[in-house]
Amino acid sequence: MSELNDGKPRKIKNARPYSFTLEEDTTSYGTYVRGGIVTQVKPPKVLKFKTLKDAIKEPGEFLMSDFSKFDRPPLLHLAFQALDKFRNDLRRFPIAGSSDDVQRLIDFAISINESLGDSKLEELDKKLLHHFASGSRAVLNPMAAMFGGIVGQEVVKACSGKFHPLYQFFYFDSVESLPVEPLEPAELKPENTRYDAQISVFGSNLQKKLEQAKIFMVGSGALGCEFLKNLALMGISCNQNGKLTVTDDDVIEKSNLSRQFLFRDWNIGQPKSTVAATAAMAINPKLHVEALQNRASPETENVFNDAFWESLDAVVNALDNVTARMYIDSRCVYFQKPLLESGTLGAKCNTQMVIPHLTENYGASRDPPEKQAPMCTVHSFPHNIDHCLTWARSEFEGLLEKTPTEVNAFLSNPGGYATVARTAGDAQARDQLERVIECLEREKCETFQDCITWARLKFEDYFSNRVKQLTYTFPEDAMTSSGAPFWSAPKRFPRPLEFSTSDPSQLNFILAAAILRAETFGIPIPDWVKNPAKMAEAVDKVIVPDFQPKQGVKIVTDEKATSLSSASVDDAAVIEELIAKLEAISKTLQPGFQMKPIQFEKDDDTNYHMDVIAGFANMRARNYSIPEVDKLKAKFIAGRIIPAIATSTAMATGLVCLELYKVLGGGHKVEDYRNTFANLAIPLFSMAEPVPPKTIKHQDMAWTVWDRWTITGNITLRELLDWLKEKGLNAYSISCGTSLLYNSMFPRHKERLDKKVVDVAREVAKVEVPPYRRHLDVVVACEDDDDNDVDIPL
Repeated sequence: MSELNDGKPRKIKNARPYSFTLEEDTTSYGTYVRGGIVTQVKPPKVLKFKTLKDAIKEPGEFLMSDFSKFDRPPLLHLAFQALDKFRNDLRRFPIAGSSDDVQRLIDFAISINESLGDSKLEELDKKLLHHFASGSRAVLNPMAAMFGGIVGQEVVKACSGKFHPLYQFFYFDSVESLPVEPLEPAELKPENTRYDAQISVFGSNLQKKLEQAKIFMVGSGALGCEFLKNLALMGISCNQNGKLTVTDDDVIEKSNLSRQFLFRDWNIGQPKSTVAATAAMAINPKLHVEALQNRASPETENVFNDAFWESLDAVVNALDNVTARMYIDSRCVYFQKPLLESGTLGAKCNTQMVIPHLTENYGASRDPPEKQAPMCTVHSFPHNIDHCLTWARSEFEGLLEKTPTEVNAFLSNPGGYATVARTAGDAQARDQLERVIECLEREKCETFQDCITWARLKFEDYFSNRVKQLTYTFPEDAMTSSGAPFWSAPKRFPRPLEFSTSDPSQLNFILAAAILRAETFGIPIPDWVKNPAKMAEAVDKVIVPDFQPKQGVKIVTDEKATSLSSASVDDAAVIEELIAKLEAISKTLQPGFQMKPIQFEKDDDTNYHMDVIAGFANMRARNYSIPEVDKLKAKFIAGRIIPAIATSTAMATGLVCLELYKVLGGGHKVEDYRNTFANLAIPLFSMAEPVPPKTIKHQDMAWTVWDRWTITGNITLRELLDWLKEKGLNAYSISCGTSLLYNSMFPRHKERLDKKVVDVAREVAKVEVPPYRRHLDVVVACEDDDDNDVDIPL
């Protein structure tokens, strides 16, 4: 509708994936023809806040974090007013464990509540007020970390005007973290140590347990630094009998310093775990910590062996990838150890508690895989800047890294390279050979002017000729087989670019591409290239041939296609010709000639890598009328940078450490634990009790992923089958590691039935029971009497 093309924002409603309704009346407008691009504009929001005086009287809605405590925020709102009055009148906080002080605070709360008129609370939870008064003086590290994260983000919001501020009041409590048994006043008495505040809330018994805890922390990056600080301040593993083992195989990079706050710039290049552990010991010299640089994986099970795992009280994950999380989860299930899991992404964070026999394990539920843009969209029909940048990065790697690497592979072993191409004999091998020939023959560069010519012709090929070919094959009025316009949303009809040396972005692209091309051929870069006038002069010398569109060119439009090259029958014959051609070319090269492949490095702003990628992406965006981006935004998307901020990290670790009190205190039920999802930007806090593990039932038995069936004694395979038969289970397959010890389908396996299970494992699976283990794990596949598969424990 031409009336909508005035560039003014319009309000919409009923937004659905492919349509929306305009709020204004469009009856007098012209009819909608085709195409058109809509961009979402987020208008600023104006919030009006009450003064503290008014808000205390009429708090309005509270921001909820836990819907199982729906009645808590109004009560805590009242409790803080009572505490304020207590401090005003008595000039001190209530003393932990003092019943007189608790009663005084409750009396203040009752009298304030009575004065509230219509908004007074029906009943006051005296037990909660008791906890509130008794712990009101203590500063607890996990609470400080959690609230520090929230307040830090609010400060950033106030300064930047970005994201939605917290509206008036947010109350949070973690009363479930308190010990299960009521505490005696004597247990809360100060001991004149740095942990007195913690003792006044949790008691001296739990403090001893914390100090003697044996904890394994995997990772010491952003989450790891926060955890180490928290654990050191809580006194965890700060006794001779306690031990904190930290492992991380990574070293410190400059970009880590924005959020991994135990590191300083003089630590760059040093191992993360050792630096972080040393910094944590400066916070608490009693911390008993061992820092390792091993990646926790199947290859390091000799380091993290059975004895190590069996000695642990809890495992804390501070990882940045799902594969490592799944591995640690499987070890925790195997050794029945609690796992405290957390992760962050920008302003979002989540925590998950994995408690043996109470909750499901981490691997029990998986996120759906991330959606990838189809190949044909990225190559021929991009409709947003992400598609352009994905394409730009793949072209960069193809031209400057993969092809030079292929050339070197050929030059270092021509015979071997030819043999590999012959054996493959497919379209991919043919493409590879063509690229190597093109690089060494038609596109070979000997001077810097050659590199400029190469870059200028690449520009013409990518941003003019390919677009002309595409619009020749699919003209603007093309129709699909079903009679719909081919160029309909989300496809955008492209326009070829006209090159001009007076366009600084085009000239800059040619400059950056020529410099990197020269680097791959080892050609020195002359000083005059930085002078735009001289550079323009050199570019103008390039002769650009006219383009003629080709008939019958195949362009992939199928979104499910995974490859863009099509195989042909005579690949083998073509490959022979290409190999002969390559051998002829190699004789013309200087002896010892090698190319220098360029590996993409996003963080060095002087290396021209991001200039080429941003240039590639923006020229392509210009073809398709997609808004262009600056180099920083391009670096963010093409470098696949995952945003990270210290606020959500601090919050996640604070929440996990509140759960650690429960794990080490012991005796807590599943409803005492909390999993959290939070988004500080909205802000949204959502806490819920963990999901219990899936129970499998068979006859009068039930078990979960946490259960094991232990058979004591050195028994034979037949005795094992009989033992299962008594439980109404027919075992048809027994395996150990990756080998089959027994399968009822193989007649020869019957001969093994009277051998000991351990002996069969030794012969068939080559498994020896290691000296540190007194058992052998076998996985058994069973059916019940109705031939239904039954998933039995290990």
